[in-house]
Amino acid sequence: MGATIYDVARHAGVSPSTVANVVRGTIPVSPSMRARVEASIAALGYRPNAAARNLRLGRSGSIAIAVPELIVPYFSELCEAIVDEASRRSYTVIIECTKGDPDAERRLLADPSLGHAVDGLIFSPLGLGGAELQLGSQDAPVVMLGERVHDDGVFDHVLIDNTKAARDAVEHLLGLGRKRIAVIGRQPIESTGAVRIRGYHEALSAAGYPIDDDLEIPTSHYYRDDGDAAMTRLLELADPPDAVFCANDLLAVGALRAIQQRGLAVPEDVAVVGFDGTNEGKYTIPSLTTIAPDKADIAARAVGQLFRRLEGDTSPPAVLEASYELVVRESSAATVRSRRASTSGTRRRVPAPRR
Repeated sequence: MGATIYDVARHAGVSPSTVANVVRGTIPVSPSMRARVEASIAALGYRPNAAARNLRLGRSGSIAIAVPELIVPYFSELCEAIVDEASRRSYTVIIECTKGDPDAERRLLADPSLGHAVDGLIFSPLGLGGAELQLGSQDAPVVMLGERVHDDGVFDHVLIDNTKAARDAVEHLLGLGRKRIAVIGRQPIESTGAVRIRGYHEALSAAGYPIDDDLEIPTSHYYRDDGDAAMTRLLELADPPDAVFCANDLLAVGALRAIQQRGLAVPEDVAVVGFDGTNEGKYTIPSLTTIAPDKADIAARAVGQLFRRLEGDTSPPAVLEASYELVVRESSAATVRSRRASTSGTRRRVPAPRR
């Protein structure tokens, strides 16, 4: 027989409950204690019997993550981080793609199998908000992702400060001496994109610059071709921008192409900043400056909160703020440096607030 939780406890000189807390990750354990227990787990080759545990607790051993689109790299990278986090707890992850369709999101929340087929749901809604989300299933815990414009405090929520992050991006461009800063990705409804545009407005207003509607280009989607088309419109202005903030990295990739297709240089003629910190931005030419949410931090907070609920936590819904970074790369670096800069860029980390 393999090692048991009691063997690990004796080896580490701790109680079995401490070993369980380390394995489950639901109750905080000091770093030194965690290291001691993990060393004993490795030394003894201990493997938790996930199937037996779940059968005993009446659980499926699976959670679901629902996102609008997997074609958007941010969501695929976030799903991967959540899968990694859940696997540490010997859980599998079912990935649902809603396409941002309100009916699909409504069906998902109202699904009577929620709580039977899966033990919990991590949900990034796009089409639903407010009262509609209050109609969700009560059979399993739900943790929301994205800006808190959706749920009215009904569920636990993990997010970054999108407004502040966008403001940081625009302040970075202002600090480079750029004076006509455009934005691509304006949204007509209250959404994560709209909240990022708010940060753009705040940065310009604080610097004493007027809000110019000609420099704000709405997009129906956040794909590369939307960024290309929007940037083309901006470059056709009588007084085109010398910098652009894009509401996500895919829009920025499209903008880079449009600028270069016109024979202009980035960042010499137009500096570009994206949002989402996707891997694609490391390999564009020039490499892309971006706001990078800490996806591993988001995943850890979301999965951890879901498991706290599964363990019986009945406290009021919590808002958990994750960290992000402004990653400065060639698309906004100084002219000489832009020819030599590493694609890894320079980073300024904005930690999540302590609670």
